[in-house]
Amino acid sequence: MFTTIELFAGAGGLALGLEKAGFDTLGLIEFNKDACDSLKINRPNWNVICDDIANISCLDLEGLFGIKKGELDLLSGGAPCQAFSYAGKRLGLEDARGTLFYHYAVFLQKLQPKMFLFENVRGLLTHDGGKTYKTIIEIFEKAGYEIQKEVLNAWNYGVAQKRERLITIGIRRDLKNTIHFEFPEAHDYKPVLKDILENVPKSIGVPYGENKKKIFDLVPPGGYWKDIDPEIAKMYMKSCWDMEGGRTGILRKMSMEEPSLTVLTSPSQKQTERCHPLESRPFTVRENARCQSFPDEWEFCGSVMSQYKQVGNAVPVNLAYEVAKKIYEALENKK
Repeated sequence: MFTTIELFAGAGGLALGLEKAGFDTLGLIEFNKDACDSLKINRPNWNVICDDIANISCLDLEGLFGIKKGELDLLSGGAPCQAFSYAGKRLGLEDARGTLFYHYAVFLQKLQPKMFLFENVRGLLTHDGGKTYKTIIEIFEKAGYEIQKEVLNAWNYGVAQKRERLITIGIRRDLKNTIHFEFPEAHDYKPVLKDILENVPKSIGVPYGENKKKIFDLVPPGGYWKDIDPEIAKMYMKSCWDMEGGRTGILRKMSMEEPSLTVLTSPSQKQTERCHPLESRPFTVRENARCQSFPDEWEFCGSVMSQYKQVGNAVPVNLAYEVAKKIYEALENKK
């Protein structure tokens, strides 16, 4: 069984995918208490460290996790996207100081795992004119890794949701001729909401107000503001009515025949709404969890808004599994 340590673990979407692929999790680091509680209640045997990563990366990591430098099979996680302060010189890791990514890079340098998985939003590619990701790649390469990257849409991997993630894989340079990694191929069948919204366990959620519910009653499944009386739409949209662009997220009702749009961190945001296909209400926490391919038995802790946020921030479990399976195969077939 191959080992992994995960940083910025959240509520466990990536960790679940890795576990399903066969990885043994030596530790998960997460700052948010509710997310930590979610990890602990579902997997009491996992070593969950609930702390600021800045307090951990400076420690003796080999001693903390009981491994020697170079022994760890995989470092995984994805730091939130932050701009770097450029010193004008290509200082590598020093350019990232003060960002959360810096601590991911410190873990990488100190532990020198055989491979790493760094996942992030697609927007990281163009963040700060592409400079942020360029610097990240340079830091990875200076740490001694060969890099492969791909933008994967979760919908292609057994997830009933259109959600793109930038997946960056690193192989330690001394192993580049012995470890061969390939990104997973897209599935033939891509699930839609009717595949996952049957028999969803009851769970907490946040309803629309009465007036908003009445307006959503007028929107057909798969429709949005253009599908109702323009006077009612104008009254609802207020200043958004005069904005340019399609504004297709406003008064948006999902369709059972399509996947969900990207699951968000709150139940209702005016310009990016995700109304239930058959009822005029947001998805419940459990329905969002289904869209993220979490198993029904996976519990989330904290307030209703905290649970929505944990689910919305997660890596879809099935996407994580497909990538993790390929990493496991690459390590297993090591020459």
